[in-house]
Amino acid sequence: MNTALALPPPAETVLVTVYGADRPGVTASLFAALEPFAVPVVDVEQVVVRGRLVLGVLVGAPADETALRPALHRWATVEKLDIEVVSGLGDNRRRREGRTHVTVLGAPLRPQAMAALAREIAECRGNIDRIHRLAKYPVTAIELDVSGADPDVLRPRLARVAAAEQADVAVQRAGLNRRAKRLVVMDVDSTLIEGEVIEELAAHAGCLDAVAGITARAMRGELDFAASLRERVALLAGLEAEALADVQRSVRLMPGARTLVRTLKRLGYLVGIVSGGFTQVTDSLRDELGLDFALANTLEIGADGRLTGRLTGPIVDRAGKAAALRGFAATAGIPVADTVAIGDGANDLDMLAAAGLGVAFNAKPVVREQADTAVNVPFLDTILYLLGITREEVEAADAAEEQTLADAAA
Repeated sequence: MNTALALPPPAETVLVTVYGADRPGVTASLFAALEPFAVPVVDVEQVVVRGRLVLGVLVGAPADETALRPALHRWATVEKLDIEVVSGLGDNRRRREGRTHVTVLGAPLRPQAMAALAREIAECRGNIDRIHRLAKYPVTAIELDVSGADPDVLRPRLARVAAAEQADVAVQRAGLNRRAKRLVVMDVDSTLIEGEVIEELAAHAGCLDAVAGITARAMRGELDFAASLRERVALLAGLEAEALADVQRSVRLMPGARTLVRTLKRLGYLVGIVSGGFTQVTDSLRDELGLDFALANTLEIGADGRLTGRLTGPIVDRAGKAAALRGFAATAGIPVADTVAIGDGANDLDMLAAAGLGVAFNAKPVVREQADTAVNVPFLDTILYLLGITREEVEAADAAEEQTLADAAA
């Protein structure tokens, strides 16, 4: 005999939607107006855009609705707000399986981009359940909560649309794993910092064109990285080691780098760098930014104080970067699935693939195509938006820290 219990029929509910100019006290006033009717609160949603309020309250239907409607309309008249009261059955519809976060970035973000992305989501049988803004500058970042679509199907299709519309899009499966990310590992050259250190050294050595050509081919994946690195380093033979100090002083962090690291550290993340460049530069970056891990190649310096054109120790190449990510995670006791990797070149691909979230940052086409997501704006702190961290939260934390320092100094 089938003993399964039938689901109870949906309860009668009333949806109250309020529109108008936002000001303190509106929400409290609405609930006070509902209080005499002893109705249970089922759901609440509120959004404010440029000072305009949309407030939706779903309540259980009272035994007699005849008094509720006129009371709410009188309240709205007094408050100088528009109101809509609709009776119905049940709560929100049940979200379909396959919940996904879709983050859209644009500078600017254009309506045609949002239209094209929304159409593609619908064609993938997805429904947009919620939309909210993560940031308004230096880029506009919008997050869409989508249900009913397979994120593995959405990702490549939305990436193609975003590229055509000059926007960036990140697609991540919803769930606790997104919030569990606890280690972020970055490439250095053209990711954490602007430019390529080896090209700065080559400029001092008078061989910039030769080195830059080899670097470009290696980053596109046309040359074996280890062999190309040895070839480039050999061209630096005879360069005075003092040039390394000059390059250290001239290094420029990528815009947003300090904000990214500072915010991640506040939230308890561990942050590391791994580079096909050189420890003579990465170690100073580690100390300056307070990073937890750093790994790179080391240039050999002869007794005469000049570069020998050779490296010491194992080469940090494509496989070495992925191994470093796993090693950092193991040292910290963090599952690799809970890591984020950021890079721009072909030698970052294994690291991006190994991480729980691999981000191609202003990357070569071969990297953008294979990474989980791609960001093509020159602000490294946009990575925070992919983790669901808003610009408002970042600025509030900065302001609180400044106030704490000011109070301590007073």
